[in-house]
Amino acid sequence: MTTPAIAAAALRKSYGDKKVLDGIDLTIEEGRIFSLLGPNGAGKTTTVNVLTTLLKADSGTARVAGHDIAAEPGAVRAAIGVTGQFAAVDDLLTGAENLQLMADLHRLKGKAAKQTVAELLDRFELTEAAGKRAATYSGGMRRKLDLAMTLVTKPRIIFLDEPTTGLDPRSRRTMWEIVRELTSEGVTIFLTTQYLEEADQLADRIAVLDQGRIVAEGTADDLKRRVPGSHIQLRFAQASDLEVAARVLPDATRDDESLTLRVPGNGGTKTLRALLDRLAEHSLEADEVAIHTPDLDDVFLSLTGHATTEANAQ
Repeated sequence: MTTPAIAAAALRKSYGDKKVLDGIDLTIEEGRIFSLLGPNGAGKTTTVNVLTTLLKADSGTARVAGHDIAAEPGAVRAAIGVTGQFAAVDDLLTGAENLQLMADLHRLKGKAAKQTVAELLDRFELTEAAGKRAATYSGGMRRKLDLAMTLVTKPRIIFLDEPTTGLDPRSRRTMWEIVRELTSEGVTIFLTTQYLEEADQLADRIAVLDQGRIVAEGTADDLKRRVPGSHIQLRFAQASDLEVAARVLPDATRDDESLTLRVPGNGGTKTLRALLDRLAEHSLEADEVAIHTPDLDDVFLSLTGHATTEANAQ
């Protein structure tokens, strides 16, 4: 078995009487996108700060890139990249100068530094703006430059703490494409977000964080199946077929106008196969079959009792 990129057990962090992390357990495989989903203040940034050695946990253990965060903080920092909620670029410097500064800080010199800067400017489509001060960049450009600066050292694990907050939809999707490219190269991404669609689109696995606790974890589809409301919709070509199907499936909800039946189900292939077999026994065929599952908003509301946009914790 390969060593996980990130492994944490029973991480706890409090500020006075306020428990921000209340026993966090995580295992994240290499080359995957892991999303920590939760409302503002749920403890997402605190989790990132603990795992990146910027903050000490009160108790618990964690290893990042195989290194203990408490005993080997320097080794952890050398193996990771971090992009926070707000772009950490220097507005007085140009895009190229910001990247060169990162190269200098990490003792990348000469031809290697110039090549790295040029490659990153090209990769993030910032070459034309390379000589302009970062203060003139749009929000999307600043985010791209911030992530490019993170990649100067070619980290194998990158923490993205709400990287698309405040971006317009086009810039957000551009960032999604970049994240996918990174994982195709074997980079592990730890993504925190309050955007449900972002987690749904990107993450291989999602953990739902609420009031300092992981209340659920799995793939997006796994989480959606946990919430009541999944169903299979069957559309028939003729009213006579709908009539027979309604008798065969008495638990279904019937819509005569659209010639459809809505059958309760968990959205899994086993349930769908059993349903189609029952129809076949009566020589029935549906014109259209669609599986409907709850979205991540339904999941979060069901698990926590409130929506992800609530800022009800610190």
